Amino acid sequence: MNIDQDTIAVRSGEAFDPHVVEDYLRAQIAEVRAQSEGSLEVRQFPSGASNLTYLLKVGTWEGVLRRPPLGPVPPKAHDMGRESGLLRQIHPVFPLAPEPYCFCDDPAILGVPFYVMERRQGIVLDSALPSGIEGTEELGRRLSRAVVETLVDIHAIDWQQAGLEHFGYPLGFLERQVKSWIERYQRAQTDEIPEVEPLLRWLSTHIPTSSTASLIHNDFKLNNMLFAEDDPARPVAVLDWEMATLGDPLFDLAISLSYWVRPSDPPELHSILPTVTVLPGFYERNEFLELYARKSGRDLSDMHFYMTFAYFKLAIILQQIYVRWKRGQTQDARFAGFGKRVYTLIQHAYAVSQQGQLT
Repeated sequence: MNIDQDTIAVRSGEAFDPHVVEDYLRAQIAEVRAQSEGSLEVRQFPSGASNLTYLLKVGTWEGVLRRPPLGPVPPKAHDMGRESGLLRQIHPVFPLAPEPYCFCDDPAILGVPFYVMERRQGIVLDSALPSGIEGTEELGRRLSRAVVETLVDIHAIDWQQAGLEHFGYPLGFLERQVKSWIERYQRAQTDEIPEVEPLLRWLSTHIPTSSTASLIHNDFKLNNMLFAEDDPARPVAVLDWEMATLGDPLFDLAISLSYWVRPSDPPELHSILPTVTVLPGFYERNEFLELYARKSGRDLSDMHFYMTFAYFKLAIILQQIYVRWKRGQTQDARFAGFGKRVYTLIQHAYAVSQQGQLT
């Protein structure tokens, strides 16, 4: 894939000194030192609303740089050292996790901590299939199966053998998550939404007993995967591990399904979560759940709670981005409409909580 096909010129205000970064890369990465011709080229990946991600190229070498967003960030969020450390631990046992090359916390280089990892070539499936790929029913079903099986594989990683014993605190995970995300919303709240208070009460009083802990990605969705150009149903990478931890795998499953929009979902969800999963052949949520249950052996009888919480969490993620835009901490015009998206997701989460079952 050409360097320009899936990237853009670096956005205004988000650039860095390429000479300083190139000197650092040459000092840290042997493959970069071996490049005798050409200087560092930098492009930016346009997708994503959280960390900033750049494509680096020196001669024939390519890498990906990830750094935190501009402006103040929530405590313990966007921890580049933690994310790169996780990739280093799981890459040998889960090859879909890219290999990290180096981590830097020297403020003289970029001003913030960052890390550089290998670049995986592949296709991102987001709101539409790439040109030249036909959305057949067979492709939809193969992609669905690949997504479910990849999630099962993540949850099957032996996190103790991988040396991740101190990567999270599984005991009391779900209770802490409910409390923490409610507090995050309250800190970032900007608009009054009538459904918020009854939703918070419902979540606080319906917490189920968690299943056996596993490594969870915590933001696993179709467009956080890369698929092979010669076979768009074959995964080649799982990206964006910044929120990964040890915890309840059903929480991870619900997060995935909150992005899995189907034609029968309310129109408002289609407008804020555009995705190829509405195309023919993609699993219905019950099919997704049935395959996950069969492959993982886990009991999914409490998924109603997890799905309610997943939609609420998604609303908070957008709210945290929206409040940064509203305070002038980011100028990215994409974020101006996130307030309406938050409102819609809060309403949907509350509606799901009152249904009594998944639909």
